[in-house]
Amino acid sequence: MRRVVRTVMLLTLAVCPVTAFAASAPAGQPLDAAAAVRFANLALKCLHEEYPNHVSHTLDSDADARPPHELTPAFYGCLDWHSDVHGHWLLVRLLRLFPDAPFAPAARAAVARSLTVGNIAGEVAYLRRADRASFERPYGLAWLLQLCAELRQWHDPQAQQGLEALRPLELEAAARVQSWLPRLHYPIRFGEHDQTAFAFGLIWDWAGVAGDAQMRLALTDAAARFYYGDRDCPLNYEPSGEDFLSPCLAEADFMRRVLDHEAFGRWLSAFLPGIPRRASAPWLMPAVVTDRSDPKLAHLDGLNLSRAWMLEGIAHGLAPGDYRAGALLAAAARHRDAALPAVTGEYYEGGHWLGTFAVYLTTGAGLQ
Repeated sequence: MRRVVRTVMLLTLAVCPVTAFAASAPAGQPLDAAAAVRFANLALKCLHEEYPNHVSHTLDSDADARPPHELTPAFYGCLDWHSDVHGHWLLVRLLRLFPDAPFAPAARAAVARSLTVGNIAGEVAYLRRADRASFERPYGLAWLLQLCAELRQWHDPQAQQGLEALRPLELEAAARVQSWLPRLHYPIRFGEHDQTAFAFGLIWDWAGVAGDAQMRLALTDAAARFYYGDRDCPLNYEPSGEDFLSPCLAEADFMRRVLDHEAFGRWLSAFLPGIPRRASAPWLMPAVVTDRSDPKLAHLDGLNLSRAWMLEGIAHGLAPGDYRAGALLAAAARHRDAALPAVTGEYYEGGHWLGTFAVYLTTGAGLQ
């Protein structure tokens, strides 16, 4: 009964969830053309660079020992499948926002090379094998849906062609998420790929663009079951040493999508009661990155980037005039300023994925 009551409550509150959140204050400085070139080049460098490669792949026989480009023919670069998927998202988003940029011809060619009917058929065949039920769930599947959402919003013949090719994989990814959600009895709360709150936010946004009301209902139910009753999230326990996502902030950034801004403000008061009243308060400092050549320690650069956009998102979800917006946006600015200069590609450990996080932040992807 409690689950039903909470679900009805959230469904009642989730009115116009995409457009209801008027920003309490502007986000940070938008992406400029020079930075767009830098981030696009990071993706172009690795999109079809097959090695080094970290494959999450179960071998049942010698026949399964095959190179990445045969296993997943569309998304085999950038070290791992999910990074290659969101590297494509990065290029599509920048092509949409900067159609005449110097990188546009190379980006168009790279995306077209990947998103063919034959390549996507290979991806679907790989995903559908019985022993791959949890493949890239939820992080990679969420980014795949984000790629489809970005193509839907890019009004260009190439985008429509790519989306048509991707459609079978989009359907497969969405079906897998929707069948998994009712069976998921507990949320996944840590700071790496398996975290549910961050993935739910990406999937929620895709569902709005794709018009998938059933996915929105499934995520609303998940929000009620997993998060609506949460109180006093231990933000002072973060970060863990290899996080690239904040468990507390990601949950709040998801819930501001589900709840209207009045309800979200009340929920946030119980969930993160320590948000200061003053923007100048020394609250939530950026994570310290000690070694960017270490692939796990470099995660903390990603944490600073994702914290920045999540803090902006939380502020965006509050009612105009809410005193907490100033402190949230000040903390977001600190994290942005600490993280963006580090997105250089000097080390492949960060260069193969941090560009996506930088573009997501600087283009306000989650705020639209």
